[in-house]
Amino acid sequence: MTELDAAWADRWLRECARVLAARREELIDLDRAIGDGDHGENMDRGFQAVVEKLDEGPSGSVAAALKLAATMLMSKVGGAAGPLYGTAFLRASVAVGERDALDGPTVEAMLAAARDGVVARGKAEPGDKTMVDAWAPAVDAAGRAGDGEAALAAAASAAEAGALATKPLVARKGRASYLGERSAGHLDPGAVSTSYILRAAVTAAVSEISAGAE
Repeated sequence: MTELDAAWADRWLRECARVLAARREELIDLDRAIGDGDHGENMDRGFQAVVEKLDEGPSGSVAAALKLAATMLMSKVGGAAGPLYGTAFLRASVAVGERDALDGPTVEAMLAAARDGVVARGKAEPGDKTMVDAWAPAVDAAGRAGDGEAALAAAASAAEAGALATKPLVARKGRASYLGERSAGHLDPGAVSTSYILRAAVTAAVSEISAGAE
């Protein structure tokens, strides 16, 4: 079983940077359809800044890694995404506390804190066609899973399904809400990037197993 410790948290953030760089143009296109068109660029820039900090030295704890991400995202990511993701990671850091490693209940608590931070900052609810539509089912799925790795995997799959489910929705929050009915038929870029971030957490856990098997 993979230890969801500080080393995993650092790998998670690095994997986020890798994936969001690879998905940069896709997220730009999604956001261009119903928003400002800068979501992919902003997320890429934010997580590259996170990696630059990690390159200076390991975070030392899960909470420290999450707080580092929060700080960099709030300072480097423009638009609504910076404050939303920054608050999510900051609340997650507080929920983790001084734990050296995460088990299933702690993963659920971490994700719930992140979701609650997004809700508090953005005032959105499930069904509003925002990133909450990925975070909310992720938390529910994590709560039904077993150990930490299983909770992460369940959360990532639920977030992916939640992101896909935003396509037919009419946006009720954010810039996309200005489009009214025209916002239907498009995926919410924040929900999609959330699904990538949570899948990256799973990849970071699996990568340790792969490395250990070599």
